[in-house]
Amino acid sequence: MSERLDPRPPTTRGLDRDELSGVLPNGYYANGPVSEPADGATSKREGKPSHYKVICISMYTEDLKRLDTMVEALKARGLTKANRSALIRYALAEVDLDRVPKGL
Repeated sequence: MSERLDPRPPTTRGLDRDELSGVLPNGYYANGPVSEPADGATSKREGKPSHYKVICISMYTEDLKRLDTMVEALKARGLTKANRSALIRYALAEVDLDRVPKGL
């Protein structure tokens, strides 16, 4: 798109394909499938681990503060790899479903 023919100021007109080349990977805005790398390298998607998934959950800020305090206490005890995920996984392993309150 030529700036001369586009009445919008340069800050709102966007970038054309020529301006994007060299900035974004080839095929990012391509119409159709992206070709595989010529050097035989596997794509990032093929190399993703399948033994876990990244999820998003909501937690109250007070609960997050408590979780972070517990993680810091574990780290202070020498468990340097302690983190939110590890502590939540441990807690899940220790839950006794028979003791969970009905009003959960």
